[in-house]
Amino acid sequence: MLNHPLSDLISQTELLENIADQHGTPTYVYSKKRLEENIDKLSRAISSNFINYQIYYAVKANSNIHIIKTLKSRFNDLGCDCSSPGELFAAKKAGFNMSDCVYTGNYESFKDLQTAYDAGPEINLDDLNSFERLKKIGIPDYISFRLNPGRGHGQFKGIITGGKDSKFGIPKEKIVNAYEVAKKSGIKKFGLQCHAGSSTLDAKTFSDITRQILKSAREIEDAIEQQLEKISIGSGFGIPYRDEELPLDIEQLFKNTKSTFSDFYGKDSSKWPTLCIEPGRILVADTGFILTKVTGIKSSYKKFIGLDAGMETLMRPALYGAFHRVQKIGDSDEEFLKYDITGRICENTDRISEDYDMPTMKEGDLCAIMDSGAYGYSMSHNFNTRPRPSEILINQNNAILIRKRESIEDLFRGCDV
Repeated sequence: MLNHPLSDLISQTELLENIADQHGTPTYVYSKKRLEENIDKLSRAISSNFINYQIYYAVKANSNIHIIKTLKSRFNDLGCDCSSPGELFAAKKAGFNMSDCVYTGNYESFKDLQTAYDAGPEINLDDLNSFERLKKIGIPDYISFRLNPGRGHGQFKGIITGGKDSKFGIPKEKIVNAYEVAKKSGIKKFGLQCHAGSSTLDAKTFSDITRQILKSAREIEDAIEQQLEKISIGSGFGIPYRDEELPLDIEQLFKNTKSTFSDFYGKDSSKWPTLCIEPGRILVADTGFILTKVTGIKSSYKKFIGLDAGMETLMRPALYGAFHRVQKIGDSDEEFLKYDITGRICENTDRISEDYDMPTMKEGDLCAIMDSGAYGYSMSHNFNTRPRPSEILINQNNAILIRKRESIEDLFRGCDV
């Protein structure tokens, strides 16, 4: 594992053994230092290129309120991007004003929209039908619609959220009509949002998408005869999950975005619509890992390492073939063999990694499943009636419990009716 930002933390064997002894395994472990570094870097990159901007943290990436509070304490102007009533609850519990948040649902129920409208965030709608449902509740002063730009991007097919196969957004050919209808219905102010994919490392991809977004923005503005207040390019900012991958050049990304805005809105950036972004993965993914224990070694037609963390703890590999590096904690010999790394779930897709080079392992050894800070715990589940793990935040070598481990009894409390 080359040059990983948590390499020093992973090398602190005694600290990690103490966490395993005190809190058990599997356990999610996060670095406060890395969280702060990530929000610092992102805020510097955008603020050096834009006067008017807003960062909305994508709560779906990691909804632990202590993680959200850590980001907010480092960057006070942070808002939250929420996609469910539960995420609105998390943002409020973390101390955010709802006016600093945006609600972006899709195929929302009437109850979902009612909750969002009553809570008071800005509302971003996925479809004109959503607007028709919203009108039965009330007419906010401001709304935005989600654009499907006709193309998308992403590391896996399952995380491409733009294009003809995407369930998200209004096609670029129909987006203008949505704004015309909304204006006739009494909406006074508008924004535009687009999120076309995820986990992308090429800055040029974002340039191409941004150009399409701004082309649609200008068409909308011409039709409704007013400038949009905000334009969100979403996020999809990736991180390197493999040693050979290079980080996204976030500074170049915003330089490119600035240049594109200048092409469409002129040189005076003070008159541009506010640029909004909705980062999640780039802020939290490489801040966390899963501390897990080897529960079995098996030599069958293949060699297997069994862990106490499987697809119930980290869903991404089984869901769409995501790759995560796995690191042995403690001393390793120089002999590496190829293993499939699996968990304890009764599904053959329960693989963390396949044909992965690992040193000699034995039952009881500790491992770290890297880059699990985003879409890790937030996508975990209770299949096979497995309780979800605890979460720990490391602050200057102090291990702070930020979520208790579920018990089997917890899983059945709702049955006491």
